[in-house]
Amino acid sequence: MSHTHHAGRHFLQIPGPTNVPDRVLRAIDQPTIDHRGPAFGAMGRDLLADLRKIFQTAGPVVIYPASGTGAWEAALTNTLSPGDSVLMCRTGWFATLWNDMASRLGLTPIFLDTDWRRGADPAAIGEALSGDAQHRIKAVCVVHNETSTGCTSRIDEVRAAIDAAGHPALLLVDTISSLASIDYRHDEWKVDVTVAGSQKGLMLPPGLSFNAVSAKALVAAEQAKLPRSYWDWRPMLEANKTGYFPYTPGTNLLFGLHAAVQMLLEEGLSNVFARHDRHAEATRRAVRAWGLEIQCADPRHYSSSLTAVRLPPGHSADALRATILDKFNMSLGNGLGILKDRVFRIGHLGDFGDLQLLGTLGGVEMGLRAAGVPHRSGGVQAAIDYLAGNA
Repeated sequence: MSHTHHAGRHFLQIPGPTNVPDRVLRAIDQPTIDHRGPAFGAMGRDLLADLRKIFQTAGPVVIYPASGTGAWEAALTNTLSPGDSVLMCRTGWFATLWNDMASRLGLTPIFLDTDWRRGADPAAIGEALSGDAQHRIKAVCVVHNETSTGCTSRIDEVRAAIDAAGHPALLLVDTISSLASIDYRHDEWKVDVTVAGSQKGLMLPPGLSFNAVSAKALVAAEQAKLPRSYWDWRPMLEANKTGYFPYTPGTNLLFGLHAAVQMLLEEGLSNVFARHDRHAEATRRAVRAWGLEIQCADPRHYSSSLTAVRLPPGHSADALRATILDKFNMSLGNGLGILKDRVFRIGHLGDFGDLQLLGTLGGVEMGLRAAGVPHRSGGVQAAIDYLAGNA
């Protein structure tokens, strides 16, 4: 099978997996060590302590050798029992998949719908909880940053709505495409389980996922009746006390995670968030200059991880993506669910600088021209003007 060689680096600008920095690749590219030996235990203890800073929590963080889907399942099976009602917000494709999983696990989801152009509606959540006098709803599940739409839910406002309703439901939040990219505060926002994955803001290949766990969630885990074995927090937390794991961990990915966490802490989380905010705003200015529409319709819910762009009616987003891949060696995210072939998604998260962003936007602008999509030129210039003026 022959392949055409593309000179230069491939631009992986989907909203995850993201580009893995060389420092992380070098950390992964070490001989595997004994995961029961003293060197591994020392690294494990350091890593588990530093990881708490990324989630902004003083509580434990559990690491699974799994994709983010595994951490979704762990969040549900450790805290809930068969037939429990869970309030979920259909903000996009990934919220829909989490809802489907809840149904398959024997839970009873209550789905609050949206138009996929904004984040979760705190008022609707509050209303649903206020109407639940029997407290049948045991958990509220929200996707912080919906990767399919580029809309970020306001978890602080969701927490305020739960508190105002005086409801004891657990708060479970998916931060798979927001952790280490968008400001997120597990403890301050009283989140009970935070779900995350390795392949986005944490700058790793896919293969690790996470649950950050509150004291309230640990109490719920003692009463929860859903079957769990591989996903059970209890043996994990017991082994983690000494830096080890109850079964074989993703050893070399943990080496990479250790390096990635150090990079994030060296840059400083506030600087990481500001960098993502800045690149997101530059991207949105480019999209507006092209005369195209941003999928997220509420500026308060704009994502700093990615921007989903709507194409004019009659134009195929998938055809545009194929043109850009063929001519400019760049991968962009596709439309999912009801947005299939209607949007393309520009990922601007992870290990990402100004020149990479301008290269990305240059590829999009040339692709719009090559694919014959109606647009105005000048998007890249709009981004340059913003970045240069906000260094």
